[in-house]
Amino acid sequence: VNVPDAQKLLAQRRPRRSFFEPSIRALIILCASLAVVLSSLSICDGHWLLADDRLFGLWHFCTTSNQAELHCLRDLRQAHVPGLASGMAVARSVATLAVVVAIFGLELLMVSQVSEDAHSWHKWAVGSALFLLASILSFGGLLSFLTLLRNEVTLMGLSLTFWSEFTASFLFFLNAISGLHINSISHPWGL
Repeated sequence: VNVPDAQKLLAQRRPRRSFFEPSIRALIILCASLAVVLSSLSICDGHWLLADDRLFGLWHFCTTSNQAELHCLRDLRQAHVPGLASGMAVARSVATLAVVVAIFGLELLMVSQVSEDAHSWHKWAVGSALFLLASILSFGGLLSFLTLLRNEVTLMGLSLTFWSEFTASFLFFLNAISGLHINSISHPWGL
């Protein structure tokens, strides 16, 4: 190998990234993983609202008798809330789709860091965009749940799993915005 060829090879190499960029990307991936787990647990549990002696959830409607026994029904029409059965199907579908989209986004974020090829920045951008979509879907599921039960909702009646889903939705949004921002710093869109 002659000297000009070696210089060309060195010039073609990508500049080394600083210590902070991979660390920030790893923190974004860690936080995104936490948000996916939090949202998954919240949707699987699904009991989001306690109103008087009734417990409303994505999957069940429960009543308590004598403050001791919990009687749960899968038929949400028995809750006597207009449109609850069909509306809750939409709410849980949108919230579940948000988790699926976030899982694919997380996969792209991790793959972009493991295999650093010419398109890894593009994978990171698509993964971050998927997290933005997951945030929108997750907030849509929360809003449809609250809209369906607007006459029953009190701030103290919302359960811990509801607030977990709210937190996960917010983390989806923060991870998306920070992921897109770190990508725009290291790989400007115009280049």
